[in-house]
Amino acid sequence: MKKQKLGKSDIDISAMTVGCWPFGGGEYWGEQSQNDVDNVVHAALDLGVNTFDTAEMYNEGESERALGKALKGHRNDAVVISKIGPSNCHHVRDHCLASLKRLGMDYMDVYMLHWPINKLAVEHFTSDKSILAEPPTIEEAYAQLNDLKKEGLIRSIGMSNFGRKQMEEVVATGVQIDVNEMSYNVVSRAIEAEIAPYCTKYNISIIGSMGLQQGLLAGIYKTVDDVPPHQAHSRHFSQERGKGTSRHYEEGAEKELFEAVDRLRQIADDLHIHIAQLAIAWILKKPFMTSTLVGSRNINELKMNVDACSLEISDETEALIDRISQPVLDILGNNPDYYEHSSKSRIF
Repeated sequence: MKKQKLGKSDIDISAMTVGCWPFGGGEYWGEQSQNDVDNVVHAALDLGVNTFDTAEMYNEGESERALGKALKGHRNDAVVISKIGPSNCHHVRDHCLASLKRLGMDYMDVYMLHWPINKLAVEHFTSDKSILAEPPTIEEAYAQLNDLKKEGLIRSIGMSNFGRKQMEEVVATGVQIDVNEMSYNVVSRAIEAEIAPYCTKYNISIIGSMGLQQGLLAGIYKTVDDVPPHQAHSRHFSQERGKGTSRHYEEGAEKELFEAVDRLRQIADDLHIHIAQLAIAWILKKPFMTSTLVGSRNINELKMNVDACSLEISDETEALIDRISQPVLDILGNNPDYYEHSSKSRIF
């Protein structure tokens, strides 16, 4: 398993990051037994995957608890990432300590601000009128994060879902930022325009989330009607598809989306690999990508995803995938907030 330095830190992370959102079970992903979590985490470590991504909001903290239980006795082998919501950044230390308690750990490797601090983003995390009236500031949040690093409670500071201008605000604080975690996959390529070049310039690693677009690029869904409504609320899909969960009010790119997936499946078949493996290999071929975050609910999924990290696709195959996904990019544009209207974004 290939590993790279995370930004300017001394932390080496694997090309694949285990997405821990389903850990602990919950309404969005359904039940997940601790036994399955243990098996996936231990197998990942055995296969050379050392990086695990969770957050305080995932399943109301149960993801952190489940990951912590699975890593008991293996802490020194793992790079643990967790995230704090923007509405909680008046009290970063308190939330960090709460996350560490749930994890059963005395430090985190990477601590990120989960979303930028702006009115729309904060409203997704709280209805507290006092916080909405006086939200935290970037300077306040990152000063506290830097204090945590000095204290030894975290080793590295990051951000998640930050756009070009928002990264500039963070960099202006003078705090060392090692990573930005952003959605990136074959049909979600918005970061290519401005975000990836900025990260490259300032040695900020990118961990790509949504590597398989919640199963779409794993070939799980043959038609758009097969996609569950709660997983069809991004701008990839029509507003009506989300059935009450969508809030972007756009027409989507369903025709172009499934044409791209069908072509991707054909290419994978020609190469005698799984479509999910092709999607992962394409991500990791991009020079600006340090790691891709992929969820694995069981060991079979994990092994297939890990095998994909050692696949090398040709320049011609990469270019072909770029072309077949271009119509989706043309419709969705360079706005990486796939859940709001393209003119009303939390990321800019």
